[in-house]
Amino acid sequence: MANSQYRADQVGSFLRSEELKAARAAHQQGTLSAEALREVEDREILRILDMQKQVGIDVLSDGEFRRGGWSSDFQEAVAGYVPGSAPVVMSWHSTSGAADDGAPGPAGMGGVVSRVIGGKLEPRQRLTSHEADFLAQHAAGTPYKMTMPAATYVVTRGYKPGVTDKVYGSRAEVLRDAAAIIGNELKALAAEGVPYLQLDNPHYPDYISEDRREQWRSLGVDPDQALADDIAADNASLAGLDRSQVTVGMHLCRGNGPMGRWHTAGGYERIAEQVFGGIEVDRFLLEYDSERAGGFEPLRYMPAGKKVVLGLITTKSADLESPDGLMRRVEEAARHVPLEDLSLSPQCGFASTLVGNPLSWDDQRRKLELVVEVARRVWG
Repeated sequence: MANSQYRADQVGSFLRSEELKAARAAHQQGTLSAEALREVEDREILRILDMQKQVGIDVLSDGEFRRGGWSSDFQEAVAGYVPGSAPVVMSWHSTSGAADDGAPGPAGMGGVVSRVIGGKLEPRQRLTSHEADFLAQHAAGTPYKMTMPAATYVVTRGYKPGVTDKVYGSRAEVLRDAAAIIGNELKALAAEGVPYLQLDNPHYPDYISEDRREQWRSLGVDPDQALADDIAADNASLAGLDRSQVTVGMHLCRGNGPMGRWHTAGGYERIAEQVFGGIEVDRFLLEYDSERAGGFEPLRYMPAGKKVVLGLITTKSADLESPDGLMRRVEEAARHVPLEDLSLSPQCGFASTLVGNPLSWDDQRRKLELVVEVARRVWG
């Protein structure tokens, strides 16, 4: 494992400018070439990198600006998808408490997929090489991360009984193929010198709340067996990866739809022992920005030496947390995980979708500045 401390961390996505949104829309409509879109993306990535360097965050991201949504790189690079509705319809909640069912946006906007797995998953191209090359060139010696969906996110959101099982004998077979594709991408990025690899949204929190577990049972999926299968599959994607020069993180998401919507509530207790003790990553990025995540007690299951990134700063509103209040919460968490094994970050990205969360460019900068300020006060 490389130096994985990164006290002031982040999840990865940033708000897209109106120019970038318009350029992507024009490209999708066929009125802007791929080359012209790439030029806009390049400019916007340089802009977001400059902001991060000014703030002093410990690890850089390209903002996921080359993607329509945080996970779209997989569907764009892999064959096997067919039109179809998501297997589980989730209730999306706003910060005001309102709820609605279904996807928070169309395909490519980071919502629940409107395509499902209906053929064998086969890579057509690399997932992220076009992103990593530019980021490596312009990080200027600062550590940077590449993000991608966990294999289990791909299957949880794409496996649909009655469709997928026409080409796959079992959910486990789909997991095997997805894990192999993700694993090959991780190995390629590590060989190219990417210092920090992050798997996102494995959807283990899908197995926390009883209503969601019942949804899986209604589809013929046993949630306890599915969690065990998911852990095995995500570990399979890490098998054979040279860990000597790379940090591997995993972000557990609770939903980050347009305008800050979310879909999962409940503490980590039900899944903590299996997940924290079972996943072979160096670093867990955990959402702890609201009471929806419960308390820090489940961190007692974190194995010695694992790093925990406390996502205490919300990206779902512009409200700025108190530095002193954040320091107190870090102290609370340190009752369960040694302080030297903790870090700080926003709870999720600022724009898992093109629409993004209800903050301004300056708001997201202030959030990052707060991460850096508190991290420096706590750890020096």
